[in-house]
Amino acid sequence: MKSEDIRKSLIEKGLKITPQRLAVLEAVIELGNHPTADKITEFIKRNHPNIAVGTIYKTLETFVEKELVKRVKTDKDIMRYDAILEKHHHLYCAKSDRIEDYYDEELNKLLERYFKNKKLDNFTIEDIKLQIVGTFINK
Repeated sequence: MKSEDIRKSLIEKGLKITPQRLAVLEAVIELGNHPTADKITEFIKRNHPNIAVGTIYKTLETFVEKELVKRVKTDKDIMRYDAILEKHHHLYCAKSDRIEDYYDEELNKLLERYFKNKKLDNFTIEDIKLQIVGTFINK
């Protein structure tokens, strides 16, 4: 995502464009692969040493609230962030803690059909995300 697209995304969500917000969103996108807040902080501190850690965490939470990024929690209870908002699932390696995006339209339709027919009392489904746990095999 280009810098201009990042600015546009912030404006569309009703957020002011600040150097801190630009740096945080650029870091999440640039790092890819679902970085932790610590990895995002390390990345930002290299080029913006004056941005406070608290500001980074607060900005990440604002981005989650405004749906600019999503939280992804691993089996080890590590919170990570995902800037890809289009519908996808995750392949999670329990050994390495690596997460890869998994796109499958057929799976999306299957899950949607299943839950459309399944009545869940006192619960409204907003989104369905599948995390497939296993081990990546190096080839």
